[in-house]
Amino acid sequence: MVAKAWRRLMLAVRFFTAKRVVGEASALTYSTMLAIVPIMAVVFAVARGFGYNKYIEVWFREAFSSQPAVADTIIGFVNSYLIHTKSGVFLGVGLVVMLYTVLILVMNIERAFNGIWQVKKQRTLFRTFTDYMAMLFLFPIAVVIISGLSFFLTSVAHSMPYVHLLTPTVSIVVNLLPYVIMSLLFIGLYVFVPNTHVRIYYCIVPGIMAGVAMQVLQLAYINSQIWVSSYNAIYGSFAALPLFMLWLQISWTICLFGAELCYTSQYVDYYDLNITTQDISHRYKLLMCAMMLACICRRHDKGERPYSASELRDMTQIPIRIVNDLLYEMQNANLVLEMTADEKGEQTRYMPAMSSERLSLGIMTDKLESLGRWKISLPTYQLKTEKWRTAIALRTDYLNKAKDVLLRDLWTEEMKYKI
Repeated sequence: MVAKAWRRLMLAVRFFTAKRVVGEASALTYSTMLAIVPIMAVVFAVARGFGYNKYIEVWFREAFSSQPAVADTIIGFVNSYLIHTKSGVFLGVGLVVMLYTVLILVMNIERAFNGIWQVKKQRTLFRTFTDYMAMLFLFPIAVVIISGLSFFLTSVAHSMPYVHLLTPTVSIVVNLLPYVIMSLLFIGLYVFVPNTHVRIYYCIVPGIMAGVAMQVLQLAYINSQIWVSSYNAIYGSFAALPLFMLWLQISWTICLFGAELCYTSQYVDYYDLNITTQDISHRYKLLMCAMMLACICRRHDKGERPYSASELRDMTQIPIRIVNDLLYEMQNANLVLEMTADEKGEQTRYMPAMSSERLSLGIMTDKLESLGRWKISLPTYQLKTEKWRTAIALRTDYLNKAKDVLLRDLWTEEMKYKI
């Protein structure tokens, strides 16, 4: 158990550095800076509708207790934004800017998470708009309800003398509530944001670790007032901006590392740590593509449910990372079709792009080797020599003979038990 946990951690660290996730955190920091005022404007508007605007402001100031100057600045911007919106000044432009900045932020978050999960296909524009607009308007309601519950528990602990014996318990619950809320938030992000099937079981521990790390970051900021004061002495009133950006950068780094840990936890048993798709020879790629296409065609001929990437890995024992990469190449070569359900929890499945009675080894080889661009100017007059004609004829003869070998005949049920 300890060895597997250590392997997950090392794999997450390796991918975190190899994929330049810190750069993604920087991009998300910039997007967050643009979107934070419109998002908080929606939160404050919903809170005012419920009559909780004072509580939300207290909650927001507590969340940014380590950076009071940032909290004052953002609240000032939000109030100005709401006053102008209420008076009808720049309503249309303000709404468009709000939607644009929020959509850019959530699309960048999804792109970063999809990169971690090796998902090549983004949500459609319609699904992006509906899913994230729903989340945008549900998030303020959740914040209002959770903050109201926190204030309720605190007031109960201090205002009712006959529950004095329960006060320590209530205090512990109130102190743990931020950790629980932050952990649940990260678990929800890790499950919901990637455009693929993520098992919630593998997100619980990374979500809790990320939530605790965020709270520790908050405590570190609060308890480092001497360092913050010296920073203010250097930058003056401008110090709030770089400190806030640094806090965002570290926060997104924690979030993305937790996503990497979710990914490696789900696929730790399917990974060869020393192999990447770029390291595999072209001939061996063709062999693995033939194995996967043989399985896909065989399943299609039986009229059974198409394979998912993880099921193909189980059938062929090819590492899951390479399975995903090769499926993407075969999809671009029009050898397989991707079947994606609209339901978030459904796995993507794959079926042959043409009849299995035609899909042969020769067609697969020709399509995969033809993948890419053919627009480089070459001295084609040299290809008209006798030696070149012989070489091209041999190649054509090889592909024609390979077309007689159907992929569906390359896989039998006995092979499944021999691998």
